[in-house]
Amino acid sequence: MQIMNECELPQRPYWPAWAAGLALGVVLLMTFVLTGHGLGATGFTTRLSAWLGDAVVPGWTQANDYLGPMLEGGPVLSSWITWQMLGVFIGALVSAVLAGRVALRIEGAGSSGRSGRLFKALAGGILAGFGARIAAGCTSGLGLSGSAVLGVAGFVFLGAFFVTGLIVSRLTGGGVK
Repeated sequence: MQIMNECELPQRPYWPAWAAGLALGVVLLMTFVLTGHGLGATGFTTRLSAWLGDAVVPGWTQANDYLGPMLEGGPVLSSWITWQMLGVFIGALVSAVLAGRVALRIEGAGSSGRSGRLFKALAGGILAGFGARIAAGCTSGLGLSGSAVLGVAGFVFLGAFFVTGLIVSRLTGGGVK
């Protein structure tokens, strides 16, 4: 499944790894300087879950020991992490459009089939999200931001994340092809 627009820009090559890493480091530094926080994503999804839960089942969500305290910070749009996530989405979209890399497709569907690939992606996303909440951070929040401030947990998380990814990719067919 691939939808391409005829008037797209010509596809540009990816940045070299060193340049992308340097740019990510500058973005991370500026995030610390401008907001006092590092990068992160799972805090947004948790706040969004609390907000949606409060809209659907307010009594249960407010009484929940995990989600209830997140409602005290106000609506989801009042949180810095919401605006950070919107900025990441808009920045990624603009970057993809400028690089001519906007397409709706299922990566890896050729090797495991469309439904198989979607199932693997969903299962992986759920497990990664669950693990991120248990670890108290995701690859950007705990891994990048934690390592940037020399937090031992950040380095342990990144090592475990990469090793687990390598093992699981081999167990599930060698990753995306």
